[in-house]
Amino acid sequence: MIYTLTLNPSIDYIINVENFVPGDINLTKSEYKLPGGKGINVSQVLTNLQTPNTTLGFTGGFTGDFIKKSLDKKNINHDFIEVSGDTRINIKMKDINSESEINGNSPDISSDALKKLKEKLGSLIIGDTLVLSGSVPKSISSTIYKDIMTDIPHGIKVILDAKGEALLEGIKGKPYMIKPNNHELGDIFGVKLESIEDTINYGKKLLNLGAQNIIVSMAGDGALLITPTASYIANAPKGKLVNSVGAGDSLVAGFTCGVYKGLDILKAFKLGIACGSASAFSENLCTEIEVERLLQEVKIEQIIETS
Repeated sequence: MIYTLTLNPSIDYIINVENFVPGDINLTKSEYKLPGGKGINVSQVLTNLQTPNTTLGFTGGFTGDFIKKSLDKKNINHDFIEVSGDTRINIKMKDINSESEINGNSPDISSDALKKLKEKLGSLIIGDTLVLSGSVPKSISSTIYKDIMTDIPHGIKVILDAKGEALLEGIKGKPYMIKPNNHELGDIFGVKLESIEDTINYGKKLLNLGAQNIIVSMAGDGALLITPTASYIANAPKGKLVNSVGAGDSLVAGFTCGVYKGLDILKAFKLGIACGSASAFSENLCTEIEVERLLQEVKIEQIIETS
C-alpha cells in the first residue's frame, strides 16, 4: 500500500477577479474550494492512476469535515487524526496580471495527536511506500520527517517532498527520493543555479547528506534525476500551461506509482514527468488518459559529466 502524509492540510479557496483593487470592494468572477495539501494532491493523482493508497494527516473543525467529505466523493481513502482546532484555509487569488496567496495558520498539533500518528505509521509493513510532503505546522518540530523515518519499520520506501529546514533535517533519515525544484535547491545553499551543471553539483551535495536519489523539477525546462551513479535529464512535453498548482505533487505521485509497481527508476521518472505535465496542462489534477497521451513525448537522456 502507498500512504501519503499531509501534516498541514488546508481548504484551498481559489478566486478569480478581473482587476483587483487593494482597499476597495472586489467581486469574484468565479470561485471554488478544494481539499489542499501536497500529500492529499499526491493521493488524488494516485487514485486517478488506479493505484490504491491512503492519505494520513491531521484535520479539525468544519474545514476538516469539508476535506474528508470532498475526498469521500472522489473515493480517496483517508485515515486522518482529529485535532481540536480548525484546519486552515488558504486563499489563492488570480487576476489578469498576477496571482496572490494568503495562507492560514495551522491548528496546534498536540503530543497525543503525534502519538496517534506514530502508532498508525508503526503499522506499515515491508513493501509499503510512504510519501512525506508539504510544510510542517509551527507546533511540530522541523525534525518530524527525520523522526518518522527513524521510527517506521525497515523495508519501507520513503519519498520526501519538503523544503527548507524540514527537507535538510529529513534528508538525515535517508529517504529513497527527494524532490526539490531548482529554486528550492539553490535556496538551500544560498546560491542561484545558473546551469544544469550547477544543479547537478548541488544536487549531489544532498546525496552526500543522505538522500538516495533526487529529482529536481525545472518547470518548462523539464527535470533532472540525480542518482549515486548517473544523472539524467527529461524534457517537458509541449503544451499550454493552464495551472501550475499541483504539478510538482503530480510528478511525485507518478514517480511513486512507478516505484510501487516495480518499474525501474528511469521508467518511474518518465511516468512522473508525464503526470506533472498533464496536471500543468489541465484545470484539475491529471487523469490516467491525459498521462498516457503524454508518456510517449517524454524523452530521457543520460548526462555525460566531465570531472
